[in-house]
Amino acid sequence: MTHTAKTLTAALLLLLLLTAPGHAADPENTLYLDLDSGRVVIETRPDLAPAHVARIKELVRAGFYDGVVFHRVIEGFMAQTGDPTGTGRGGSGQTLRAEFSREPFVRGTVGMARSQSEHSGDSQFFICFAPASYLDGQYTVWGKVTSGMEFVDRISKGQGSSGMVRNPDRIIRMQVAADVAAK
Repeated sequence: MTHTAKTLTAALLLLLLLTAPGHAADPENTLYLDLDSGRVVIETRPDLAPAHVARIKELVRAGFYDGVVFHRVIEGFMAQTGDPTGTGRGGSGQTLRAEFSREPFVRGTVGMARSQSEHSGDSQFFICFAPASYLDGQYTVWGKVTSGMEFVDRISKGQGSSGMVRNPDRIIRMQVAADVAAK
């Protein structure tokens, strides 16, 4: 094998390793969201929403999301979590200023839930099951599912237009990948 072929082979192997499912490209900006059905890997987007990513990681590191339910799940739209009360009205008590961007809401996009006020995002977030262009520029995009979307698809769906779930699935554990690698 020539030197060029060896170099090319090594580069391809490295690329395959770095893009393998579950591999954290940037462990400090990768979250592991563990569900009963499996692990969901979320790459955060500090380039789009630095304050949101910093706050989410702070809450993750404090164990805030561990055991929290997916209280609102609408088939074909999204699964929402992050309310420790499970009612859809709770949060961490610290709201964030909106960080809107041109990033589109597509399947696997992770966005910050909010009330009528743009600057009311707190701890609740949602994962899109499908494109939702009507949210573009109106909600903060702070991440994207890069692996495990099949597990998100299995989250118990809610009833009616509210999407409130009677027997909701829970986040088993949520971790920053860098913290897992450090152990």
